[in-house]
Amino acid sequence: MSAETPVYPFRAYQRPEVSEAELLRRSEAFYQHLAQRRSVRDFSNRHVPRAVIEHLILAAGTAPSGAHKQPWTFCVVQNPDLKRQIRVAAEQEEKESYGHRMPPEWLEDLAPLGTDWQKPFLETVPWLIIVFRRIYEPRPDGSPRNNYYVNESVGLAAGLLLAAIHEAGLVALTHTPSPMNFLTKLLDRPKNERPFLLIPVGYPAPDAQVPDIERKPLADISAWY
Repeated sequence: MSAETPVYPFRAYQRPEVSEAELLRRSEAFYQHLAQRRSVRDFSNRHVPRAVIEHLILAAGTAPSGAHKQPWTFCVVQNPDLKRQIRVAAEQEEKESYGHRMPPEWLEDLAPLGTDWQKPFLETVPWLIIVFRRIYEPRPDGSPRNNYYVNESVGLAAGLLLAAIHEAGLVALTHTPSPMNFLTKLLDRPKNERPFLLIPVGYPAPDAQVPDIERKPLADISAWY
């Protein structure tokens, strides 16, 4: 253990205990609530207060992380000009992907969802949250100190962010134009950060539609031993 390593104090973990009946009620209610969550591509430009977005990010920041490094940065974009630049760059990458990068099988799987390279929602939506993963932390002398389980940690934080967005009454989309290096440049992010997800957040458009699809049943997503 080096001199720069902090030693955390420990305290008793306290949380009110609930009955088995209440456990069952809460777990089922939470599932039923999240089962209504959908990825939305038709957004309203309706205003969402900044304080709401701040609370969503704080909720995401409660995620567990390797060695408690919390290797994430949530970049929030409201500026219309910057949103426009992000849309233009994202559509450029998406057009190339749909036209040349994606193999036929991938395009075949996407076809029923009706998606294409055009992403107008990136301008319409009031907020964009770009999740960056922090590969390392720079020491005072500029040398890198590694973070651990970065992808896993940031993935957990992103999942909590999506759940928090749904709980608040808003909708979102996990958008992953590939490659996403343009986000690093447009947002002038440091060398230790890599873009992970681009998440539009807001209200659904009044005429928004989503594919009528089903999620896999419990038997198909679990194995019991």
